Amino acid sequence: MMNMEFRRKLPIPKLLKEEYPVTEKMAALKDERDETIRRIFSGEDDRLILVIGPCSADNEEAVLDYIHRLRKVQDEVADKIFIIPRIYTNKPRTTGKGYKGMLHQPDPTIKEDMLEGLVAIRRLHMRAVEETGFTCADEMLYPENHRYLSDLLAYVAVGARSVEDQQHRLTASGLGIPAGMKNPTEGDLSVMMNSITAAQSSHTFIYRGWEVESKGNPYAHAILRGYVDQYGKNHPNYHFEDLMDLYQRYEEGDFMNPSVIVDVNHSNSGKRFLEQIRISKDVLNSCRVSKEIKSIVKGLMIESYIEDGNQSIDEGTYGKSITDPCLGWEKSERLIHELADAWV
Repeated sequence: MMNMEFRRKLPIPKLLKEEYPVTEKMAALKDERDETIRRIFSGEDDRLILVIGPCSADNEEAVLDYIHRLRKVQDEVADKIFIIPRIYTNKPRTTGKGYKGMLHQPDPTIKEDMLEGLVAIRRLHMRAVEETGFTCADEMLYPENHRYLSDLLAYVAVGARSVEDQQHRLTASGLGIPAGMKNPTEGDLSVMMNSITAAQSSHTFIYRGWEVESKGNPYAHAILRGYVDQYGKNHPNYHFEDLMDLYQRYEEGDFMNPSVIVDVNHSNSGKRFLEQIRISKDVLNSCRVSKEIKSIVKGLMIESYIEDGNQSIDEGTYGKSITDPCLGWEKSERLIHELADAWV
């Protein structure tokens, strides 16, 4: 006997896509951006990717306000920087308790409603494309849910707590967009490298009740996000030596398009959000002094919102994170310009 209540049958992705369809213009824009992103990961385009935005997309209007601001900056740095905004609609929790993201609670102050959540996350990603021309990034926290957004997303990340899970690896192998595989929370890079191997390989498996065959994802890659040791202490893994170690691991293996996105928050910063500025510049300095490191570093992941820091859910400050602390807009805008100037 299962100890759960089956509340209601939710619409399958195909039905939700039919109700909220992507236009021909949006599809063409996604195809164009997808091709550019592939060219960056293959080394044909030398721009730096910034996967940047709120820790969690908690408020539709504030997130869109933020992304409109990114649009203006993107136009100013387009020769050096390619921005993929973060619209993270799921929020993993270490203990499983607390706010789990827009998919669960479109309004964080009201109880869960996952039907409304599915509509809300699709509407938010669609509005981003329609209003700003950005296709965005989301975390693939639940592999079975990916198809609700598969015609809109530019990039997915597989989180530190998910990267060893077989279903995440197999699903990533069937995606047509880059999938970043984070190092696990305890820092074992062999786990991350194994996940990249799995995601770049073809597989036959069960997905949403179907027997499917994936072709392998040649743009699956590493995300370095630091780690936590057995005593709960944060350790960074963005330094020159860490990046060279990853380069060697790629050289010793059989990988397509060896790449890394450096997550400059989380355990790399100890969640001290202002450290993201220094860490971003440190990574670019490593790229300047090492052609090997430059060859694999494709971008940075930055947690950024309108206001500095974070708040409790009931505080109600517009554009301020209710999960991990983020870098505020003025500092973020300045950092993007500084990174563009530093990227050679």
